[in-house]
Amino acid sequence: MIKKNIFSILAALIIMYLSLASSHTFDKVPFINIPNIDKVVHFGMYFGLMSAIILENRKNIKSAGHLFLIGLIPLSYGILMEIFQSTLTTTRTGSVYDALANGAGILVSILLWLWISPIKKKIIR
Repeated sequence: MIKKNIFSILAALIIMYLSLASSHTFDKVPFINIPNIDKVVHFGMYFGLMSAIILENRKNIKSAGHLFLIGLIPLSYGILMEIFQSTLTTTRTGSVYDALANGAGILVSILLWLWISPIKKKIIR
């Protein structure tokens, strides 16, 4: 099971590191000064995580409902990371808005798969 989901696991571990590392870790990284750019980063990280989960498990996804249920896994993980930021770190804070950005990335990944999957099947036939 680990080999089958290696990219999902790696993405989750990278997200964990980025979520729980000291904010001083990122002081050296020059960021473009755009308000709320971190929400775009959250969206992208969880879009990537959900996309990896979908691609690694695409043969086992039986329906849209099943896919949305699978989406609860990275959503719960994202909420947990926000709680951990608030409780386990001293230089980071959790944010409901970050969790919403996470959820938006997950949702867009699911909707994109639901849109692309039937098109892909038509092309292959």
